[in-house]
Amino acid sequence: MPLPLRLLAALPGLLFGVIALQWLFDPAGAAAVLDLPLLRGAARSTQIGDTGAFFLGVSACYLLGAIRLERQWFAAAALFVGGAAAFRVAAWALHGAPFAIDKIAVELFSVAIASLAASRTRGGR
Repeated sequence: MPLPLRLLAALPGLLFGVIALQWLFDPAGAAAVLDLPLLRGAARSTQIGDTGAFFLGVSACYLLGAIRLERQWFAAAALFVGGAAAFRVAAWALHGAPFAIDKIAVELFSVAIASLAASRTRGGR
């Protein structure tokens, strides 16, 4: 994989990693960026734990793909981020949520980067 593409493929990993750290150290700020209220009680634990873990896992997939040059990591990142975009569309279509085009566009752009990187990377070990 050419170095510029490798760096481009690592960029979403770094950004998702920063968001994961924000969920750990500034959950109110992280929630605000996603247009979420910071929940109370046990719901806060679930919100911080599940959302932080999602961003940490996606970050790890992008970064492992870029470091190890193994396509399955990019495929996993695309699956999770693409799944988030699909569930946003479902929330709009089925449950009356606003159509969050700004967030969907970022997610689809991230999926495109992961897909391009996977197509230019050899298989796993």
